[in-house]
Amino acid sequence: MTGFVPDEMPGFPRLQESYDLVIVGGGHAGLQAGLKAALLGHSAALLDRGPKYSRSYYAPTMDNIPGFPDGISGHKLLAAQIAAVRKVDREVGYFTPAEVMSVERTEAGPYAVAFDWLKQRRVTRGRAVILAMGVVDRMPVVGGKIDPIFPWANQAIVEFCVLCDGHTLSDRSVAVLGHDAFAVRSAIDLFHFRPASVELLTNGHPLLEGSGGAERADLERQMAERPISLHDSEIVGFDGIREHRFHVRFADGSVRQYDKGFSALGWYNMNSQIPRSLGARFDDDGFVVTDEDCRVLSDASGEVIPGLYCVGDLRNGWNQIPEAWATAERAVIHAYSWYL
Repeated sequence: MTGFVPDEMPGFPRLQESYDLVIVGGGHAGLQAGLKAALLGHSAALLDRGPKYSRSYYAPTMDNIPGFPDGISGHKLLAAQIAAVRKVDREVGYFTPAEVMSVERTEAGPYAVAFDWLKQRRVTRGRAVILAMGVVDRMPVVGGKIDPIFPWANQAIVEFCVLCDGHTLSDRSVAVLGHDAFAVRSAIDLFHFRPASVELLTNGHPLLEGSGGAERADLERQMAERPISLHDSEIVGFDGIREHRFHVRFADGSVRQYDKGFSALGWYNMNSQIPRSLGARFDDDGFVVTDEDCRVLSDASGEVIPGLYCVGDLRNGWNQIPEAWATAERAVIHAYSWYL
């Protein structure tokens, strides 16, 4: 198959009728998949809503990225990956902002991918498709809005990932935002990093809402074994950013001060619509189930769905950027050896 051919208009790729690979999503996993496709001599269309939709875009410092001993921001890392993809634009068409509307497997075998780009509906085809849409964190709602937390999150005063940021909580007083079983488990997990204190802020919701029976009893027992305090008043605002601290104002008139916040609200959107339409299997937590080569498994048969891969945070496994890169590598290498 011919490689990507630049359009006459500078800065805009020319959409081809078909590619070896169509990659849905342009976060860390999708960008690595596009680069790997080019390095293996295959054409790819990379359909990206835009860097700001990546979970790491607003992360000020990430300490677990190989080659950056002093850390690197999510924004800079994404920019570096985009620059690498743009250097291989003969093979990879990088379409952004592009929103994928549907992915369908045609009778002839290739996948048809419909997406909106430059205010028009476009369709292209791929011999294989890599789903790399990621997931979206749920933010605390304060006064009917989610944006009040953003300044604290953007300065790493509020964290979102135990595996990425738990090490920053040692000897700190930590407020855990959340009320359900996931939030309680997160609060328990934080004790591995030896925080000075942990308090659950349920924002007016009942603790362990939705849990019952053995799960509730087990989590209540584990909470009782640890010094986890609880404040259940509704949150009305945040302060303390100038002091680089997390001050929380409540509807009962109280203000509580912490060194750090930790959001344990789970996922707002797991981008399941497209994989579900293709018959993908999901695990109990809502992630797409794949084999070790990141091939999507059919919900009906348990067999692999030919030519369909899932990588990064959308796939079942650990949600880490190095892991996202590894899954992208595995998917493209398998497609190269199997389909292409």
